[in-house]
Amino acid sequence: MSTAFTTRTLDVTTGSTETVADLTADCAAFLRETAAGRDGLLNIFVPHATAGIAVLETGAGSDDDLLAALHDLLPADNRWRHRHGSPGHGRDHVLPALVPPHATLPVLTGRLALGTWQSICLVDTNTSNTDRRVRLSFLG
Repeated sequence: MSTAFTTRTLDVTTGSTETVADLTADCAAFLRETAAGRDGLLNIFVPHATAGIAVLETGAGSDDDLLAALHDLLPADNRWRHRHGSPGHGRDHVLPALVPPHATLPVLTGRLALGTWQSICLVDTNTSNTDRRVRLSFLG
């Protein structure tokens, strides 16, 4: 059995507010074009020091709850040693330790094997960087 590796980069505009951006439809479209009914793994990676990838329910308040919890855990104040950028920006550099910059998910017969309420999301608390890149890679 041969393996195939395919990758694509998404450009995502997150705007000037903290955000949880749902990438599930983009991931599914990528797999429709590349997985061709095969089993494998989808890796989602954000090559930024201040953003992460989370798998969670969206649309029912969980995305806002995540941002609220991150705000409680990582307040935007002057406690951070990393001080360049906007006040409290150091917390954005701690974010990937809590919300990692990657996720690897199973693909079965060309489709994401997510749970009923699970979505793949880009988590971005850095309001100074409004444009993000997300790399999708399928290994079949």
